[in-house]
Amino acid sequence: MPSMRAGPAAARVATARCIGHARGEPEGLTPTPQQLSLEKRHRQYHELGRYITNCLPKYIQQFSVYKDELTLCVAPNAIVQTCTFLRDHVNCQFTICTDIAGADYPGRSNRFEVVYHLQSPRFNQRVRVKTYANESSAVPSVVPIWPGANWFERECYDMFGVFFTNHPDLRRILTDYGFEGHPLRKDFPLTGYTELRYDEDKKRVVYEPLELAQAFRRFDAQSPWEPHGDGVRVPKLTDPQPAATEPLEAAKKP
Repeated sequence: MPSMRAGPAAARVATARCIGHARGEPEGLTPTPQQLSLEKRHRQYHELGRYITNCLPKYIQQFSVYKDELTLCVAPNAIVQTCTFLRDHVNCQFTICTDIAGADYPGRSNRFEVVYHLQSPRFNQRVRVKTYANESSAVPSVVPIWPGANWFERECYDMFGVFFTNHPDLRRILTDYGFEGHPLRKDFPLTGYTELRYDEDKKRVVYEPLELAQAFRRFDAQSPWEPHGDGVRVPKLTDPQPAATEPLEAAKKP
């Protein structure tokens, strides 16, 4: 056993080795303290996910745990009840909404996924809450629950076009006034729809429709690797034959 002067890190390593030997694991497969901590948090998040699901069976559709990340999936009409529970319940206390992100999956009927990232300083835990929407549906706002989510929802609306009901000031926050489209949608062109430039005659910045037209070009040039036309039969190449030398020798004779 290491001495106490070796520090707490060495003591944790020795403890992990003792646990590995007690389990009958080889020396090389002994879990590290980081792995033990990850397994512990994995179990904690599984217990928390089951606890929340049992408390809200009508709202939680499913939960998943990947390493030390807990994800809850709920319907849009249950987002306010779920977030209120996560904030106020004594065993949760997720009092901070660190971010609200969006994702676009055009192949789904509800193509937009809204993800709430929550943090509990009391228990040092994090949880993600996922819900869904499409172009014509809306998601209830969580600004009454976390006032700091105001700008997060505005950004999600600006980038993806997800509408949040009961939001106190739902308008664009990153793009300019009169901007057309939502830049983070998968069907939004990389060049956008308008061009921004400074007009010397008007002495101001102007918006113009973006011209994506290209001059007409023909791509029917012949290629040495592909046949073109009816084709021409090329004579078969043969080795050159030596020329006759008898007439030349006869000419040299006087």
